[in-house]
Amino acid sequence: MINKILKFRNLFKLFIFIPLIFYFGKRSYIAFDEGFYALQARWILEKGNWTIPLWWDEYVLDRTIGLQFLIANSQDLFGRNIFFAYLPTTVASILMLFTTYKLHEELFNKKNAIISPLILATTYIWFDYSHLATQDIIYSCLVTVGVLALVKIKSKNNKFYILLFGIWIGLAFMMKTFLVFVPLLSLIPYIFFKKKFLFIKFFWLGLLIGFIPFLVWMFSINPYLDKNIIFHLVEKFNSLSNKNTFTNPFYYYFWNVPITFLPWSFFAIIGTTYNISQSKNNKYILTFFPLILLITLSIFSTKTPYYTLQISSIFSLNAYVGVKYLFDSKIYNQIFLFITSKIIPLFIFSLTFTYYFFLKNTINFNSKENTFLILGLLFFGISWSFLKQKNSFKELLTILIIGPYLLTSFLLQSGLFTDRSRELREKMEYVSSLDIVKNQQINVDKSGIKNSQSQSKIIRIALLTPKLGEGLESIDELKKSELVWTTDLKKINNNDFSFEVIYENDTLKPWKLLLKN
Repeated sequence: MINKILKFRNLFKLFIFIPLIFYFGKRSYIAFDEGFYALQARWILEKGNWTIPLWWDEYVLDRTIGLQFLIANSQDLFGRNIFFAYLPTTVASILMLFTTYKLHEELFNKKNAIISPLILATTYIWFDYSHLATQDIIYSCLVTVGVLALVKIKSKNNKFYILLFGIWIGLAFMMKTFLVFVPLLSLIPYIFFKKKFLFIKFFWLGLLIGFIPFLVWMFSINPYLDKNIIFHLVEKFNSLSNKNTFTNPFYYYFWNVPITFLPWSFFAIIGTTYNISQSKNNKYILTFFPLILLITLSIFSTKTPYYTLQISSIFSLNAYVGVKYLFDSKIYNQIFLFITSKIIPLFIFSLTFTYYFFLKNTINFNSKENTFLILGLLFFGISWSFLKQKNSFKELLTILIIGPYLLTSFLLQSGLFTDRSRELREKMEYVSSLDIVKNQQINVDKSGIKNSQSQSKIIRIALLTPKLGEGLESIDELKKSELVWTTDLKKINNNDFSFEVIYENDTLKPWKLLLKN
């Protein structure tokens, strides 16, 4: 009987994450970066080129083909459905939650271990990127697996974890290339105390196994190139190291991390600080590792929110520590409860009120999206308002989790984090229903890709085009009765009746669908 109850509890732990991870409604891509990778995956399947990332008929040599390969494989195995384009990210998300759970057990204990993955799953940046078809969650999952393996290495007899610590490095390199050296550098203080495992053959075997996908790809692509792919990847790294559109000041992460890790950032900061005084394992993994990583990223010219995803599991563990510290503190306990049960709910209710009466009509959300967003915010505020002085620690954790859990669940099921280009998707569904479009390829006039806006639109349009044709240098290459997406209307404006506008809409602007008569 006890075993049955324990099994039910374990099943409940799995089911509780379903509303946060799975969405079965209609989906659509954003252009950068997931749409770009999804389009490259589509070309892998349609052109049969599993070696070279493409942009129409040109090679893209500033990145590996790791993610595109995974997306293409997923769709090849399970069907050319957009749901399966997200499958690699979904699997990595589940594995990252499980790894966070195991890290909690290892660094603290089994008690309340489910809380850390729940904190992670309801953290804004993790929740956002766990529903994007990019390599960021996959890479962050590999980093978290590496951290768990390192923590698990107690002696030279832990051969599996020594092997695993070697494997993740090569796989992460296949996802994010040279970015893998940032977590490795940040883990050096902890690795130093366990350095004996570096001289064990299982580590080097794991390192070789992890790099096999990259080595196979490198030797496959090199015959097509004028120089080794490594040199192209180094060029990309150098461009990111120098001033570019993603260059931000040194202090960028000092404000970005607290915002992107909401609503748990305050607790995570307290936990990170508190862990300095704790045991060696906790100190080096929970404090020194994320701090060194943030300093290293701050030195690097290119700074983006998703670079910090690789420490999101660590921050969720620190958030748990921060909550526990505040609960146990005789000095800060009442302040903590006053802010969380009074100030934050009041802020959320005010935000919801302002949105409903003043902002709702200025933002183009449909009724479903508005309803789910408002309900999620209200439930969040109501939940935290139930926090009381007499609550036990378990009750406190439950109430704290319920608010963000309901908000993120409602947000996911509303489609706001999955159907991100809804308007464009709806217009393209109409275009696809036109008789003239059915069973006919639509080409793309590449000369119309003049800026990030037109490129963003054509990526999403191309992904939603039922039969995608070739990339043309100009519409003059078009043959009779062929269709093309173009921004060039000079011939139409000059009364050239050999071309006809089939469809145009402000949502698809500046692109229009043309037919050559």
